[in-house]
Amino acid sequence: MGGPPSIPALVRARVRAAVRRPSRLTPEETAGRALTLRLVSLLLQYPDAELTTARAELTTVVEALPVTPAAEHLARFTGWFAAQDPEALERHYVEMFDLRRKSSLYLTYYLHGDTRRRGMALLTLNQRYRAAGWDTDGGELPDHLPVVLEFAALAGPGGGEAPLRRHRRGLELIHRALTDADSPYGHVLAALLTLLPPPTEADRAAVAQLVAEGPPNEEVGLDPYGTYGEGEFAPPGTFVPPLPAPPTHVPPAPTSRTEGPR
Repeated sequence: MGGPPSIPALVRARVRAAVRRPSRLTPEETAGRALTLRLVSLLLQYPDAELTTARAELTTVVEALPVTPAAEHLARFTGWFAAQDPEALERHYVEMFDLRRKSSLYLTYYLHGDTRRRGMALLTLNQRYRAAGWDTDGGELPDHLPVVLEFAALAGPGGGEAPLRRHRRGLELIHRALTDADSPYGHVLAALLTLLPPPTEADRAAVAQLVAEGPPNEEVGLDPYGTYGEGEFAPPGTFVPPLPAPPTHVPPAPTSRTEGPR
């Protein structure tokens, strides 16, 4: 057997454990975390007239946050956000999030691509929201990052933030794509990532593979959120709809997608 762990090793282990146990935060820290998540959710939404009108108020709220790495990143973003012409903000948002697959805000796309598994992941997210008594009102898909962030803020650090932790690699890819594009929105993703466990070597390798190869692609529809196929495994505790009966005719070949993932 080896000797006792070194002091630096003990410190690293304790830091990792603290990051992975957000439920042990004080009530004040939990409230501050929820506010940060809500701010990130707001700042990642389309900059329509209502949001751009509230820029001064958002800047004031960010400036009042306790000094943290997340607050510093948000302050850098809101400084840019407040100074831009509204039409320029709209164009920049569309370019970053609607026209680039590597910075799309639909999280299950990075984990499952255009496959049947993505449909089940969307269904699982909806089930999680409903079990917590939260209705998304159907305005966006349940994996849209601002929606996931709002749920995390409402439901708390444990189960509420579980979808963010599950999609850590997709968030890393979005952050990398925004940073490579020199977009100030990279600061918003950076603020979010400071709240999550640090990436593992496996995470970094998976992100590198996503950059090189992209997500899996099966060219299937998402309505009504798809099902698992034969030989595929659903996440534990999820409802798996029965497989459909074999078709009595040959279906037409699927058409290729020409728009960003949704």
